[in-house]
Amino acid sequence: VDYSRGSIRDQIVHLMDADAVWFSELRGVEPPEALAPLPGDDRERIRAHWDGIEQGMRAYLPALSDAMLFTQPIQEPEDRALYVWQVLLHVVNHGTDHRAQILRLLYDQGVKTTAQDYIFYAYETQ
Repeated sequence: VDYSRGSIRDQIVHLMDADAVWFSELRGVEPPEALAPLPGDDRERIRAHWDGIEQGMRAYLPALSDAMLFTQPIQEPEDRALYVWQVLLHVVNHGTDHRAQILRLLYDQGVKTTAQDYIFYAYETQ
């Protein structure tokens, strides 16, 4: 697919690898190695990799305090002036952007997609 990151698979891998890098930087640990493309269907490997990334995110988020949101823990020169709250906002916005692109790619392939607005999720979970 000649759009953004290319294939649906590559969009998904980019999204999870970006999440892994940002949350690793916030936690001060090395990010896991990026997932290299494999020929054929590697959905199980992608799911397992993303499950590990999600575990790290879920471990980090409950430990956040209001004061921590205004710290600048990232040591990389180009990102060191970013506050935690800015990184979290970026991660959410970046994810929304790529998920919208993925939905469009799926729709273009004839897959029935769903509304992505958060409000619809909120309505369903009330």
